[in-house]
Amino acid sequence: MRVVAVIPAYNEEKTLGAVVEAVRESGMVDRILVISDGSTDTTAEVARKAGAECIELEQNVGKGGALKEGIDRADSDVFLFLDADLIGLKPHHVKALLAPVLEGRADMSLGVLRHGRPVTDLAQAVAPYLSGQRAVKREVLLDVSGLEMARFGVEVALTRHIREKGVKVEEVILEGVSHRMKEEKYGLLRGFLLRMKMYWEIVKASSAIRD
Repeated sequence: MRVVAVIPAYNEEKTLGAVVEAVRESGMVDRILVISDGSTDTTAEVARKAGAECIELEQNVGKGGALKEGIDRADSDVFLFLDADLIGLKPHHVKALLAPVLEGRADMSLGVLRHGRPVTDLAQAVAPYLSGQRAVKREVLLDVSGLEMARFGVEVALTRHIREKGVKVEEVILEGVSHRMKEEKYGLLRGFLLRMKMYWEIVKASSAIRD
């Protein structure tokens, strides 16, 4: 099966290179596609230097729109979705995330971060379905509605789809992997405000699951 990695990235020059390198060194992915979502830093340059292709969007469309752009541009049997701000991702994590789908045990795998950093671990323990680390069969994604509109609620949109369609999912523990926090990227005040915006978009998307 052909595997394409899609990595949405907005100003992630500090961590993106290591994420791309882990994917490339896994030897499991046929194509690595970074979607630079209106980035104003060197995200695109870092992506290409690390060995990925990069699509540069002029305007920020949000995570859902960036993922949809990658899906539409790639011919693949399986998509690997990864966040660009991961810390500690290694090739064996990539292999573990892909295994349930490539071996036919699941239609989607869900990466759950463990023992990276306490804040990340807590968030994953409370809501593991919000993980952006997934391997998904192409046919599962074909009829996901509103993916490009979900922005930070894209994981919620996928969860709603899983419940509605009975998609078989397997959780995969990604030991020692964490995220770079927004407060580290943008400073305490702006990072906090962006975090609140992200939570609000997730809450809005979550309401669709309950409806």
